[in-house]
Amino acid sequence: MMTTFVEKHKVPGAALAVTRGGKLVCSRGFGYADVEKKEPVEPASLFRIASISKPFTSVTVLRLVERGKLKLSDKVIDHLKIAPHVPPGGKVDPRWKDITVAHCLRHTGGWDRDKSGDPIGKMGEISKSLGTPLPVTPDHLVRYMMGQPLDFDPGTKAVYSNLGYLVLGRIIETLAGPYEATVRKEVLKPLGITTMRLGRARLEHRAKDEVRYYPAKPWTGSAVIGPKIGEQVPGQYGVQNFEAFEAHGGWIASAADLVRFASAFDDPKKCPLLKEETIRTMHARPEGLAGYDDKGKPMPLYLGCGWMVRPVGDQGKANVFHSGYISGTSTLLVRRWDGLNWAVLFNSDQDPDRKTLSGLIDPLVHEAADQVKNWPMGK
Repeated sequence: MMTTFVEKHKVPGAALAVTRGGKLVCSRGFGYADVEKKEPVEPASLFRIASISKPFTSVTVLRLVERGKLKLSDKVIDHLKIAPHVPPGGKVDPRWKDITVAHCLRHTGGWDRDKSGDPIGKMGEISKSLGTPLPVTPDHLVRYMMGQPLDFDPGTKAVYSNLGYLVLGRIIETLAGPYEATVRKEVLKPLGITTMRLGRARLEHRAKDEVRYYPAKPWTGSAVIGPKIGEQVPGQYGVQNFEAFEAHGGWIASAADLVRFASAFDDPKKCPLLKEETIRTMHARPEGLAGYDDKGKPMPLYLGCGWMVRPVGDQGKANVFHSGYISGTSTLLVRRWDGLNWAVLFNSDQDPDRKTLSGLIDPLVHEAADQVKNWPMGK
């Protein structure tokens, strides 16, 4: 299936990893990590995982909750050590004081990027407003947004938000130290994951074993990071400030890294990261319009704490997943109700028809998995 998919959709390179019953049963690379040098994708190749970063941030926060360092009901403003940047004639939206940790985890904090834009795409504007030279940092992004009005009352509905996870990253740093080091300590080290790290924006800073990225529609724009700020550079290598994506989308990982993380939740009673009760909270359906339609009917898909949750049947089972997408990258991590987990990573974003690769591959992996009658023992 993967070989056919890569050929049909003109994908430069891809990686697939699958676990069953906590055992790795498949880990393969397809196509090229570097097309120009004809270097193949290997099972250990690293890819930008984009928004699959969010589950790692979420689990880190939940571990801090379990240790009593904060509560889900805590107001985020009480844990932020950043002063708001209020533009002339403006003021801090009083609803900021109502935003909780749970709101940020479940995308109910009050931000709607379709109305006010996503700050991760406003690096130049934010730099100018703050009077800070490029590149801007996650702290700068949060400080700027603290001076902007919210789009809706916190907790009243769910709207996917990158900003909420940057806020959580700042809270992690307040309570436990540098964000990357804390995620390594709290999540990666207990699972034996050693190759994951925060990625870099510029091609010359590509990590060892990291693939190159090939947008389906190559583009250029004004650099917001690196030695050529303001000059025209490839979109995937400097127009987006990948370092500032951090807690919402800045990690690089192998497919095997991701399924090792996913399989940690196969048996909630023996999970090495979170207690069974906390895992239930992570997957719980939010109240109100975040989890139900305007007639009170449960929505078939909702946003949990760092995961998208699709209940299956009426036995409390669910498919839990997350995808990721930025220029040159499309990714998917699935934890299926029957104990199968898989990660599919691409070093491109769309096919020639401008269809997102993660959306195209999703049903095909389910179909292929359903056809397997005898699984290998794994390791």
